[in-house]
Amino acid sequence: MTDLRRRNLAGLLAASALARPALAQAPWPSKPIRFIVPWPPGGLNDLIARGYNDQVSRRLGATIVNDFKAGAGGRIGVAEIARAAPDGYTIGMGNLGPLTIFPHLYRDMPYDPRRDLVPVTMFAASPLVLVVNKDLPVNSVAELIALVKSRPGRMNAASVGVGTAQHLIFEMFKERDGIQMEHVPYKGTNESLPAMLQGDVHAMFDTLPLMLPQLRAGAIKALAVTTPQRIAQLPDVPTMVESGYPDADVVTWYAVITPAGTPRPVIDRLYEAYTEAAATPEVKKLLDDQGLIYLPNTQGQFASRIATESDRWARIIREQKISVQ
Repeated sequence: MTDLRRRNLAGLLAASALARPALAQAPWPSKPIRFIVPWPPGGLNDLIARGYNDQVSRRLGATIVNDFKAGAGGRIGVAEIARAAPDGYTIGMGNLGPLTIFPHLYRDMPYDPRRDLVPVTMFAASPLVLVVNKDLPVNSVAELIALVKSRPGRMNAASVGVGTAQHLIFEMFKERDGIQMEHVPYKGTNESLPAMLQGDVHAMFDTLPLMLPQLRAGAIKALAVTTPQRIAQLPDVPTMVESGYPDADVVTWYAVITPAGTPRPVIDRLYEAYTEAAATPEVKKLLDDQGLIYLPNTQGQFASRIATESDRWARIIREQKISVQ
């Protein structure tokens, strides 16, 4: 081999060696991002995902493709996020149920939230509202509890299913006040709300977006909201904290999650992009139109919230011996 050929070969090998790290460190994102939504298209989760991801894709300079993987109350989609390659190209949506309640309610969980997932940020939250039938002679939480105590075993509370936040917060009532109130689980608000309007159900907690139209129409009454402060949509309705329940700070939240092992720079960039999106007029209008709120949160604050809520629900489920078939 001539000296010239040797020099050319050495140059090519050196260039190749330099190129490999450059390829391995290609800037993220350099291709479309898959965003798994663990619920069906067409509902509130769909609206939130599309509204945010339209804004986030512009900030990241990459297309975000919403991929709906419904089933098992969100567990199927969240499991798929947990199993995905931790490269920043598969992320998704998580909420209170799959991340803080279900791990203590179901024996065969396809993922461990603390081990398999990274919480990035909570980007929307839905207050829960304690509502009662419009003809029930109560106008406060204290009056409701007094009425229930005066009618032991004769009043009921609806929820959208065993082990949901809407159910467990009533278990907090039972634990603190010793009230006897029958729990009536329904498959969804489309069943529980008509039952309340007909007078078959006395009280229930449900999300603000679903209750707001009926509240504005005067068909039901709101006694309290579960946010730390009063909300703009119902400024005259006190919080549960004001009503004497300091532990009843509960919202059904919507969040960005990634598989464990996702690089820290990617997580930080996602946090930044979704936080910026929350401040845009388009997203603010979306949240307000849907009866949602944005609670500013750092990554550390959100991770702490998940841990605290998980421990709280675990205790209630254990002490009240709640189980699902």
